[in-house]
Amino acid sequence: MTDRQREAEALANSQIPGLESHKEAPAPVAASKRDMLDVSGAPITKPTDEEIERITTDVIGQLKSVYDPEIPTDIYELGLIYKVELEDDRLLKITMTLTAPGCPVAGEMPVWVQEACEVVAGVRRVEVGMTFEPPWTPDRMSDEARLELNML
Repeated sequence: MTDRQREAEALANSQIPGLESHKEAPAPVAASKRDMLDVSGAPITKPTDEEIERITTDVIGQLKSVYDPEIPTDIYELGLIYKVELEDDRLLKITMTLTAPGCPVAGEMPVWVQEACEVVAGVRRVEVGMTFEPPWTPDRMSDEARLELNML
């Protein structure tokens, strides 16, 4: 099991009320203290309303390119994306969940989302956070996803 999988499992288990883990959570990896070179090409200025609209459309398109490997529908239509924020410094913050805390791709899916959204023009950096509150239910799925899964 990789460190990323252990961290995802620990995060998922910590969200389950009443579950007491006998394992210690892995120590967080220290952030690098070195200088970082921004090669995103995104301007440093605050995005305009028109640019926010374009970035929103592009981000949704990128989120629709990420699929849950167990369900043949993209994560956006499944309702796994809870919140997307574009800050003035062009940091894109995404809060997402999984269909279940024990999802086998819990460690990989946030990375897939980050990598998909990093290519959007005008975004300097992407941070993806996981939450299980509120828990995901099929009620969060769009009609498009329900139709794909024959749930209408």
